[in-house]
Amino acid sequence: MIHVMGEALIDIIVSSDGEIDSVVGGGPINTARTIARLGTKVSFIGGISQDALGKRIRRLLDSDAVHCAIEQDCPAPTTLAIASLDELGAATYQFLIQGTSSLSVTPEIALKAFDNKATALHIGTLAFVFEPLSQATRAVVAAMDEKQILMVDPNARPSVMQDPSQFWETFNAALERADVIKFSGDDFDYMFPDLSNQEAAQNICSRSQAVVLLTDGPKGVHVFTQTEDFHINVPEVDVVDTVGAGDSFSGGFLSHWDNHNLNRAELANTEAVRAAVEFGIKVAGLTCQRVGAMPPFAHELV
Repeated sequence: MIHVMGEALIDIIVSSDGEIDSVVGGGPINTARTIARLGTKVSFIGGISQDALGKRIRRLLDSDAVHCAIEQDCPAPTTLAIASLDELGAATYQFLIQGTSSLSVTPEIALKAFDNKATALHIGTLAFVFEPLSQATRAVVAAMDEKQILMVDPNARPSVMQDPSQFWETFNAALERADVIKFSGDDFDYMFPDLSNQEAAQNICSRSQAVVLLTDGPKGVHVFTQTEDFHINVPEVDVVDTVGAGDSFSGGFLSHWDNHNLNRAELANTEAVRAAVEFGIKVAGLTCQRVGAMPPFAHELV
C-alpha cells in the first residue's frame, strides 16, 4: 500500500475562451487516483470537508478505491483552485486555501492516519507551504520506517507563498530522507534561479543521494542517479490539457515500483528506475489526451 499526503480540492478550470468547468483535483488527489486506477492499493492522508464539494471529493475517491486515512470529515469549507488554461492547454493556478479543509490536518491527526508498514509515501505541493499541514508533513516524514520509500514532488507554487520559509523548511526536511524527487523546469527556475536545470538536478542528487527526475513536457524526462544520468524521450500525443500530467507521472512511477515488488534498495538499479520512468511517461501521455486530471486505468495501458 502507498500513502499519498497533501491537499484535496476542487479545480475550477477556465478555458482560454472563458468557459468554466470543475473537477476534483489537487496534486496529491491526482497522484492517489492514478495509483488506485493502476491497480495498486493507496491511502490518502488529507483533510476533506463535510460540505457538498467535500462529499463530491469523497465520492470520487471511493469510486476509484482510494482509501481515506482520515475518516472524519472536516467542518471547514473545501479548498478551491482556479486553473486557467492557455491556447496550448497549459495551466496556471490561483488558490483559495486559508481557512479551508486542506489546512485542517495537524501533526497529531496525520501521525494517527499514517501506517509505517506502507510501501511508500508521496508528498508535495501545498503540503510544503501552509501550516499546520506543512508541520504534519514533516512529522510524518520523521516517523517513516527505514524500509519505506519517500517520493517528493515540490510542485512549487510561488504565487501562494507570501512567506516561503515553510516551503523551504519542509523541502529541506524531506531532502534528508528522500529516495525519489520529481522536479519540473519551473520548480528549478524558482528554487535555484542561479543554476541551470541540469546543475540544480546534479546538486540535489549529490546532496540527497536520491534519484532525481527532471520532467520537461514534450522534451522528455532527464534522470539523475548516483552512478549516471540519462534522458528518456516522450512520444508525441495530441494534448488536450496538461492538468494532472505530472501527478499521473509520479503515480505511474510509484505504482510500477510497487506492482513489481521493488524495494528501497533497488532504486540503485538503473534499469529498474528506467522502466518505472517509462511507465510513468506512458501514464502521463494518456492523461494529457483528456480534459482535466483523468488518469488511465491499468487495462488502458496494455
